[in-house]
Amino acid sequence: MESWTDWPSREALSREGLATARRWSGWAGRLGGLVGGLWATFANEQLNTQQVLIVLLHTALGVFAFTGFVRSTPRMNLRRSLAWLTFVAVEAVLCGLNHAPVMGIIFMCGIAVGSFQRLPIIAAAPFTLLSAAVFMVVVPHDVRNWGNAVTIFGLGILGYVTRQDWEARAQTQRTLSQERALRTAEAESAALAERARIAREIHDVLAHSLSAQLVHLEAARLMVDGGAEREQIRERIVAARRMAQDGLLETRAALSALRGEFAPIGEYLVKLTGDESARLEVTGTPRPLTAEAGVAVRRTAQEALTNVRKHAPGAVCTVRLSYLDDSVELEVVDEGGKSGGELSSSGSGLGLLGMRERAELLGGSLEAGPTPGGFRVLLRIKG
Repeated sequence: MESWTDWPSREALSREGLATARRWSGWAGRLGGLVGGLWATFANEQLNTQQVLIVLLHTALGVFAFTGFVRSTPRMNLRRSLAWLTFVAVEAVLCGLNHAPVMGIIFMCGIAVGSFQRLPIIAAAPFTLLSAAVFMVVVPHDVRNWGNAVTIFGLGILGYVTRQDWEARAQTQRTLSQERALRTAEAESAALAERARIAREIHDVLAHSLSAQLVHLEAARLMVDGGAEREQIRERIVAARRMAQDGLLETRAALSALRGEFAPIGEYLVKLTGDESARLEVTGTPRPLTAEAGVAVRRTAQEALTNVRKHAPGAVCTVRLSYLDDSVELEVVDEGGKSGGELSSSGSGLGLLGMRERAELLGGSLEAGPTPGGFRVLLRIKG
């Protein structure tokens, strides 16, 4: 509930969000009131030139003072606002004393409406009552009637009702601003998440590619140290070169995957297992996966097979892809390999951690651990 000591909100006083048509109609109403008041004054009073100039002067000063009041209220300086409003009240009395009672009544109505619209109620109510009482006492007898008094106080009530309308509009503007800020924050968060996802995909591609190259280069080094045949060493170097080329292709494929443009995961696994001499088993009804799920399956299969090549050379490896009702499983199992191969020390050792983090980010899980005679990696992910 609004306190009697509260000012209207700054948004309400600034008239932010007010429709252009309503703004212009407000100005037209004020201008029409002034013109109508002057017309009534000059039509009903036989004034000489000097009296006309005096009426116009007090009218101009009253308008100037009321404009100053309107401009001062957004600063919420009560003393300055009341000073301007007192200036308006003085001009209203002077208009009433100088053959322009209609203009005086108009200024008093402006005081009643403006004070209740723009000041704390605890200041607006007594000021309106006091200024109206002074006006009714000082002006000529023909202006002192209940009709004018009721009009002034009725417009004060209208000013308070208008104030509530302004506050409702201001609250709507605040809500819209908060919604815009929220949408902006969500867009920025989505952009950051997308950048992080792209960075993660490119990192995984490079990590896999460089790891595979390292395997072949390390093998070549061991062959050189062991005095192997030149042709065998050359094969390893050519394989490392091929891995570098594949890394570039994988980078392009990752970017395409992020845009949802990659080939079906089944086709990819057929090629991957063929290159790695692994068995592929597919169960369930194949279906397109989401971009994130497809990339996760690709990267997990790549990393798991690279680990087999590094840590269990010569192992028999099986890749199983299972399409379930609302998820997909990828299982990579190796058995019969030579444990702790010569290349097992290469790499960062963070491959399993990266695969698990990727799965958890997508609401899935990854299990990895030894089995009798080998090692097993199982990825479960929605897709």
